[in-house]
Amino acid sequence: MGLIPYIEAKELSAFDNVFQKIEPTIEAVQKHMFPDGSKLPSALSMNVTQFLFETITHKSYDKDIRAFVLEGAEELIKREKGRFVSMTDREKEKALRAYEETNYGSNWLSRIMTLTMEGIFSDPVYGSNTKEAGWKALHAYGGLPRPKTRYIEL
Repeated sequence: MGLIPYIEAKELSAFDNVFQKIEPTIEAVQKHMFPDGSKLPSALSMNVTQFLFETITHKSYDKDIRAFVLEGAEELIKREKGRFVSMTDREKEKALRAYEETNYGSNWLSRIMTLTMEGIFSDPVYGSNTKEAGWKALHAYGGLPRPKTRYIEL
């Protein structure tokens, strides 16, 4: 019985390994963009990092954009010498503004903002927009008919 977890355990894919390394940075960027205490729900409360992961790993998601999301986070880590996650809010703002000044960084931050907003305002069936808090913050609701499953089978 003690071996059951090992028998059922999946090996992490190369993508999963890379994402595990950059996930804290992406999460920190999302939290900085959508902090606690603003008029919109916070990134943390909306489970947007998990939403981002599930979205970019879906088989229908563009491989080049997936690679761009990963590489952009790796570039931010490199630019900030691995310190971004532990920076103060003020330091994060300065680092992100500097990154935004580069064409690459500007495009990457835009993609992260888009994916984060998709999570905050998507139908809750996709694992984010917890308790429809994103919709409620804007006094707007998703379209009808609402999806019954997460993704269309391809």
